[in-house]
Amino acid sequence: MSRLFEPAFIGSMRLPNRIVRSATAERMSNEAGIPLAPMTSLYERLARGGAGLLISGHMSVDPAGKAHPAMTGIHGEPHVAALRQVVAAVHLHGGRIAAQISHAGMLSAGEVETPFAPSAIHRPPAGRPARGMTSQEIEATISTFAQAARHAVAAGFDAVQIHSAHGYLGSQFLSPLVNRRRDGWGGSIRARMAFLRQVCRNVRDAVGAGFPILVKLGVVDEFEGGLELSDSLEVLASLSSWGVDAVEISGGLSSARTFNIRPVRSAQDEGYFRPFAQLARDRTDLPILLVGGLRSRSVMEEILQSGDADFISLSRPLLCEPDLPLRFAAGGQQAASCISGNRCWPEAETDFGIACKCLSHRPIGGARPS
Repeated sequence: MSRLFEPAFIGSMRLPNRIVRSATAERMSNEAGIPLAPMTSLYERLARGGAGLLISGHMSVDPAGKAHPAMTGIHGEPHVAALRQVVAAVHLHGGRIAAQISHAGMLSAGEVETPFAPSAIHRPPAGRPARGMTSQEIEATISTFAQAARHAVAAGFDAVQIHSAHGYLGSQFLSPLVNRRRDGWGGSIRARMAFLRQVCRNVRDAVGAGFPILVKLGVVDEFEGGLELSDSLEVLASLSSWGVDAVEISGGLSSARTFNIRPVRSAQDEGYFRPFAQLARDRTDLPILLVGGLRSRSVMEEILQSGDADFISLSRPLLCEPDLPLRFAAGGQQAASCISGNRCWPEAETDFGIACKCLSHRPIGGARPS
């Protein structure tokens, strides 16, 4: 019997299968971060494709935390109104969708002259030089995550995912490479996890007891002096007590795509974060979502059967084939067509939105709006 197409729960949310569309930046919003029509089309097509859960691309909880142009925001009422259309398109086809909420910290785009980070960083491993946050700014930023979660509920999302991976602010606080504070927000791993702990707890208070909360956790920085797995295992052991319902395992910084966006040429290359998931399993009873180069149905099934993960997260394969879950379910296709060419995001200022440019030149969300 297929485990991939077996129903499963994340908190109170019942999902028809164990295929998850992992968060992938759409770059389909206007300068104010309000989604444009092609983003609705993108999610409608993904919903028709049969994945059990769709996770949105990262959405900024604050204008100062925007990571790149055309990034979606979730910090104001106009964003909520536009996001309702995206969610409605998913629900029209029986899909479920989670809002990934994020702040870029030192990876913030050029809208702020000097971005902030947990500590002052003059030569960052990624992003721009940043000033250290004040205690008041830390508390205020935690509040923006809670407000974003309330907005996600108001927009009709089925869950929320807190982004704490890939060098964004949540993972910056966990990393001793970036967090060199010596107050209650830095020092030991117990102190460095205080930001994520408070974000999770405040989000839980904001959305109520029954609303599913996920965390995307980067378990290693893969930079000298950065976050190590031994510290992340302490975080994993604590997530459930913070009100979290599931964790997605990832790693690496956004600038180090050789680590978290790798080529996949054979089954041996697949599931490159699986060893981390295996160690995570020993530290948490939460459902585990595994992302990282998964292409073959047989590999996905074996991972689920082994218990190393409870859900299979896919990013690039669903850009290439949004209906891959339906193709797997029909039994005729046994592997994704994605060739890991990494030409998914705009390559020039005139390009618009994510699209598979390796096998098709047609953006799956539609053409650039006029």
